[in-house]
Amino acid sequence: METETIVLGGGCFWCTEAVFTMLKGIVSVEPGYARSTCSGQAGYDRAPTYQEVCSGKTPYVETIRVVYDPDQLAFEEILRVFFATHDATTLNRQGNDVGPQYASVIFYTTPRQQEKAQHYIDVLNKSDFVKPIVTRVEPLGVFYVAEDYHKNYFARNQGAGYCQLIIAPKVEKVEKSFKHLLK
Repeated sequence: METETIVLGGGCFWCTEAVFTMLKGIVSVEPGYARSTCSGQAGYDRAPTYQEVCSGKTPYVETIRVVYDPDQLAFEEILRVFFATHDATTLNRQGNDVGPQYASVIFYTTPRQQEKAQHYIDVLNKSDFVKPIVTRVEPLGVFYVAEDYHKNYFARNQGAGYCQLIIAPKVEKVEKSFKHLLK
């Protein structure tokens, strides 16, 4: 099986991880911290901590690294789910989560991903969106896996307030709108 990897930032990585683990063709989803090769702070050469990233003072974004089988799940479907489950029109913000660590960003790993992601955004910007898409499309520079307590956060903490109020509605939306993509 040939796989591809894409790194997505769509706000809190607990949300994006919960959504993407539901999809067929997904081999793995890992929450972590990523930055682009063009972040401007390439000297930051160690894995950041959650607290450091939350400060908004690092070049890192909360992301998920998605390894998928393109024979089972097309990249365009990944983009559809990504844009349907976060607000790509707010700069460095998802709801009450505010700061550069919550940027909407696609860190591509192949030129084809870059082209398809930019084309998808261009199409969205020409559609009925009221506000322009602010999602950045950048080459992946580095990705660090988040601390263990972030992994499978929603699955392990479904009763927590944040999970019930923020993550569960996104999961329900995917279950309803993307039934054909579910495992």
